Amino acid sequence: MGYSTVGLIGKTDHEGSRVSLNALVSELKQRNCTILVEARIGEELDDRSLEVCDLDTIGERAELAIVVGGDGYMLGAARILAKYDTDVVGVNRGNLGFLTDINPEDISRQLAHIFKGNVQREGRFLLEASVFRNDEHQHTNAAVNEIVLHHGKVAHMMEFELYIDNQFVFSQRSDGLIIATPTGSTAYSLSGGGPILMPQLNALTLVPMFPHTLTSRPIVVDANSEITLKVSGVNTDNLQVSCDSHIVISLKPGDEVRIRKNPDKLNLVHPPDYNYFNVLRTKLNWGSKLY
Repeated sequence: MGYSTVGLIGKTDHEGSRVSLNALVSELKQRNCTILVEARIGEELDDRSLEVCDLDTIGERAELAIVVGGDGYMLGAARILAKYDTDVVGVNRGNLGFLTDINPEDISRQLAHIFKGNVQREGRFLLEASVFRNDEHQHTNAAVNEIVLHHGKVAHMMEFELYIDNQFVFSQRSDGLIIATPTGSTAYSLSGGGPILMPQLNALTLVPMFPHTLTSRPIVVDANSEITLKVSGVNTDNLQVSCDSHIVISLKPGDEVRIRKNPDKLNLVHPPDYNYFNVLRTKLNWGSKLY
């Protein structure tokens, strides 16, 4: 199959990342690829003759985007690349690396598999959060991992109501609520006591953050549902909605947040030996086989 145009995206404040990016340039040149380089890493590469552009241009023109870094860099790129029909793969130069599969020491072998089409393909859905004030639309932003309703002050309670498909579920006093995709179920949601969802599930997990009542438990719902959070008018200011912890939208008491599936999908490609349960065992330090 092969790819004729490839985009490179990555972190620049890490020597290992620069080594991996330069190795990728060398490999891609051997395959006669057109190489597009994200603007912030252009000056970090040994080859300064490569075309430098923004993420949207990479999405429009590249058939494959390679993200070098940790899951945070992948999330930032994914929110934009999901708008395009671009395959995305990650080289892990971060800490956990749930979304970045390729080992930096194994770039050449794994790229050979990818260019032969010997990959596992996966479409990961995104969420979008829209804020309404007096029924007037204010903001909309996308998230790969999770959307979080929270207070701007640490350990500060808020009051809100949860509706699923316009049906009232509960009112709650807590530090907020995490709404996570299967991709995000191993991130902030997991830290908050939420369940791990297999990536192919069409589901969301809703995890209360430090609720005032101990009977408030995580709930898993159909991902085609529309989640509505009605923020009580008795709250103080400093309320926020965060998308993947990268994008923060300010709220006012009485605002409404509507969360639903984003129409775009992230087209992940994995190496042929990718196994989700192996990722969980490795990243979460689960026990290995006894016999």
